[in-house]
Amino acid sequence: MTSSSPALLTDHYELTMLAAALADGSAHRHCVFEVFARRLPTGRRYGVVAGTGRLIDLIRDFRFDADTIGHLRDRGVVADDTARWLADYRFTGDIDGYAEGELFFPNSPILTVSGTFAECVLLETLVLSVLNHDCAIAAAAARAVTAARGRAVIEMGSRRTHEEAAVAAARAAYLAGFTATSNLAAGARHAIPTAGTSAHAFTLLHDDERAAFASQVATLGHDTTLLVDTYSISQGIRNAIEVAGPELRAIRIDSGDLSVLAQQSRELLDSLGATETKIVVSGDLDEYAIAALAAEPVDMYGAGTAVVTGSGAPTAGLVYKLVEVEGRPVVKRSENKATVGGRKVAIRRHKPTGTATEEIVVSQGVPDRVNGDRALQRSFVAAGEPLDRPPLAQSREHLRRCLISIPWEGLKLSAGDPAIPVTIVPADQ
Repeated sequence: MTSSSPALLTDHYELTMLAAALADGSAHRHCVFEVFARRLPTGRRYGVVAGTGRLIDLIRDFRFDADTIGHLRDRGVVADDTARWLADYRFTGDIDGYAEGELFFPNSPILTVSGTFAECVLLETLVLSVLNHDCAIAAAAARAVTAARGRAVIEMGSRRTHEEAAVAAARAAYLAGFTATSNLAAGARHAIPTAGTSAHAFTLLHDDERAAFASQVATLGHDTTLLVDTYSISQGIRNAIEVAGPELRAIRIDSGDLSVLAQQSRELLDSLGATETKIVVSGDLDEYAIAALAAEPVDMYGAGTAVVTGSGAPTAGLVYKLVEVEGRPVVKRSENKATVGGRKVAIRRHKPTGTATEEIVVSQGVPDRVNGDRALQRSFVAAGEPLDRPPLAQSREHLRRCLISIPWEGLKLSAGDPAIPVTIVPADQ
């Protein structure tokens, strides 16, 4: 089949539940599902909401066209009654949640999906696949940005992940504060600045390093970055400045002991009169490697594999749980996986100085507000219609402000408790 609909980005069991609910009449009960994490990945002190914008666009296009339904019937996934229902499917409920760029903690209700059971249950896998991926990438990227201490970081991990995951990862990394991406599809779809230098293959293509540098400078001018570690780094730097002159924008080092090499390279560049030439480093950098280079004369980092794989936490650990049916709280009580029933409303409490102190989540009610409290949820979809959303640049700024607001301990890369506690007030209190 050739359908481009996202409707099959789901699990078989959701259609199994749908068929049974349609048959017994419970499919049309009004329900509330919530997305939250029971705990943060090991070593993390906060999560970052990312991917909501992508998700809402996918839900808008979530339709079961003739090809899709034909495929499901041919495979015996659905029978005639369910197929007829799917033919008219569109999400007509409401979606609310934390803004992209918002921080979250264990039990933060970051997304609320309400509508009939039938229309909401079909979205579970799509919701979780988008948010678990993008939130994981954004959290890893935010930690790298914090470690960089104001120096630019470029996302360059496209070759280390699935081609579509690469685009989503670039978007999440940019939201988290990365300066640019190497991925051109991400640049086109999400208006993210793109950047790129050259690979060792380009140098090896030419008869010698100077010829490769001369070709690149002749084509791109002095406002380019030359990769100097194909052979000897010190000779590569000399060749780069000899060819491009001291006005060369930057050199890139992609291997070796980056701490020592950055120091030596800075000294050599300065001795050659290239005092304004920047140093870019790359090569399997994660937030810890970036932090270790904080005292070195590095001007920009290129991060790839660690970012697009969540730097050891490739999923945010989010779950999608039914919490309310026809206004009645419902609770899952299995060991280690209990839930708090009822639709939640969340606020974040702050000191007069602006430092966040606590997140308060109330079930089936509204938190008492005091000065400094900030409501965390906003509407994304109303009666099936997507609402206007902030541009990515605004979400990026929102995350920057959120990171400033948490206690400084919450920005540490070492393992520890969540940056702020979450207090849940159940429905019966």
